[in-house]
Amino acid sequence: MTVDTAVTRAPAAAGRVPSRTRVRVLRAGAVLGATAAATTSWVLNVPIAGADLVVRSGTGTAEVEPAAVLLTALGAGLAAWALLAILERAGPRARRAWPAVAVGVLALSLAGPLTAGIDWPTRLALAGLHLSVGVVLIPALWRSTRRC
Repeated sequence: MTVDTAVTRAPAAAGRVPSRTRVRVLRAGAVLGATAAATTSWVLNVPIAGADLVVRSGTGTAEVEPAAVLLTALGAGLAAWALLAILERAGPRARRAWPAVAVGVLALSLAGPLTAGIDWPTRLALAGLHLSVGVVLIPALWRSTRRC
């Protein structure tokens, strides 16, 4: 009679360093989740609530399209992943530094929608898009870091 060792192995110890593959999967999930959150926020604001997301663009105005929301959220997620990787290479305290740095970047990103929107409802909807990405991305990427 043989015993399958995969079934009888002890569970991983708490605080164990996650494998690189697991970290990548968690971080990719965070990026995709943030992208989905932004896209969902756009759907709730524009087609369902009937908001017109129009921003100042150069000398004219431009409507915020779903493709722009999707690509911007995806780009922001990948940039956040890269920033976290840089913090991890810079020193052992990336887990502590990440929330402060990420919230700071999110706060700076809110300057765009709060100044580019045509009216206050548009500004608040655009800020909501930014916040929806941050609310998903910051804690999800934080969970993927090594405990110090």
